[in-house]
Amino acid sequence: MATAAPAHTATRHGFMAAVLHALTTVNHKDIGKMYMISSLLFFFIGGLMAWVIRAELAMPGYQFVDGALFNQMTAMHATFMIFFAIIPGLIGFGNYFVPIMIGSPDMAFPRLNNWSFWIMPFAGFLMLGSLFVPGGSNAAGWTAYPPLTDAAFSQGAGMDMWILGVHLAGASSILGAINFIVTILNMRAPGMSMFKMPMFAWAMLITAWLQLVATPVLAGAITMLLTDRNFGTAFFNPAGGGDPVMFQHIFWFYSHPAVYIMILPVFGMISEVLATHSRKPLFGYHSMVWAIVAIAVLGQLVWAHHMYSVGMSLTAQLTFMLMTMLIAVPTGIKVFNWMATMWGGSIAFTTAMNFAVGFLVLFTLGGLSGVVLSSAPVDYMMHDTYYVVAHIHYVFVTGSFFGLMAGLYHWYPKMTGRFLSERIGAWHFWLTFISVNVTFFPMHFLGMMGMPRRIADYNPIYADLNMLCSVGAFVFGMAQLLIIWNVIYSKRRGKPAGTNPWGAVTLEWTHTSSPPHEHNFEKLPVWKHKEAYPH
Repeated sequence: MATAAPAHTATRHGFMAAVLHALTTVNHKDIGKMYMISSLLFFFIGGLMAWVIRAELAMPGYQFVDGALFNQMTAMHATFMIFFAIIPGLIGFGNYFVPIMIGSPDMAFPRLNNWSFWIMPFAGFLMLGSLFVPGGSNAAGWTAYPPLTDAAFSQGAGMDMWILGVHLAGASSILGAINFIVTILNMRAPGMSMFKMPMFAWAMLITAWLQLVATPVLAGAITMLLTDRNFGTAFFNPAGGGDPVMFQHIFWFYSHPAVYIMILPVFGMISEVLATHSRKPLFGYHSMVWAIVAIAVLGQLVWAHHMYSVGMSLTAQLTFMLMTMLIAVPTGIKVFNWMATMWGGSIAFTTAMNFAVGFLVLFTLGGLSGVVLSSAPVDYMMHDTYYVVAHIHYVFVTGSFFGLMAGLYHWYPKMTGRFLSERIGAWHFWLTFISVNVTFFPMHFLGMMGMPRRIADYNPIYADLNMLCSVGAFVFGMAQLLIIWNVIYSKRRGKPAGTNPWGAVTLEWTHTSSPPHEHNFEKLPVWKHKEAYPH
């Protein structure tokens, strides 16, 4: 007579089967979900580092950490949020939805897709481990400027582990970019020309090109940095004929386009959400496509606006200043088109729509502070102050993060067949919207008062505003626990969504079940473009 396996044995076998599946799966939807989960994990790790920073800055004087650990926290917080939270989160949505949106059964290179994912969390944990080696991790800031990264200043293996982590994250991005480009250019459904693709697919295509062009440049910069530290080269050491300013040029040639790598996919997401929940076609489709292209091209050409204070010629400063201001034109086109999309629409203020509208308002504010900083004379005064911190967080938090949340609330029913709770979502949105402004808006004033960034102690005249920022940061962090609760609760008890609960017109809603089939479609669709959202 057969006996049942003990419960703990069955659980262990189930766990091992799940691990084996995660390691070997080549299905783009599984890999997309793994990207999202990994992104969320590193988002909370980076958020804990932000809490350490804001706890220390709540009052003047040293409270919890010394200056060295504080500097490591600022560098690691920025690096984790950029390389392991925002970019992988966006790639996760792209992995899951782009093939379905264009009528493809999978990504062009499924095994490469699996490989490009698994490089990324390994790189993240390698970098996290750098905090625990003798000498600690990168204390030179996420920009890693020499000579602060020289072996004489940053001793121990931590800095080298950080560099290798960035290297591996870059390799993951390059492999993923190749996959997206080939998939979108070659695997669209019959009848879907380039200018009939959903805006999110366009945004991922342009982002992939940016990654492919810019990321190898960063790889070159940090390779030279690594050899300067360990093999006696002098690429950035003036004593050996090197030039530390050259590193800044190479670094920002990647890192300014990286801003657009983190925001262009969000532009695509917001376009889908606003059109669907306004029940109108996207206004000015062709101008939106060309605006994304223009932003990407101009974003590659304005890297030195981060470097006005290094001693560039006035001609160079004027050139970069004017080109930076020019980016406001295609960005303004997108903002006006989004507003025109909503105008006269039958708007449903779902949580997804709330995050999209919140993005539209607050990202525009972040863009306006960017226009302020684009002016060289103003930037001389604001450079390395908290005004810059305010600007970049209004771009990344109210931009990239709000876009990710809008996308999650919008597409969660497609991924699971169930709605996220709108009641929990309302609490999540309003706590996030209020706390993000309490956290970062006062930083504009701190910057104008002259408070420098990356300092653990400060003049007591900044104390009140810093306390306000810290309170907002802790509320913001706690509010994000609601999304974990919402995802877990709704997966089990959420209201069934059906195939197309929003009445959308793109292929992932009209031609697949919720959640989608293993290979997306029972038969490959033929795309027939619809001119209007049904009412």
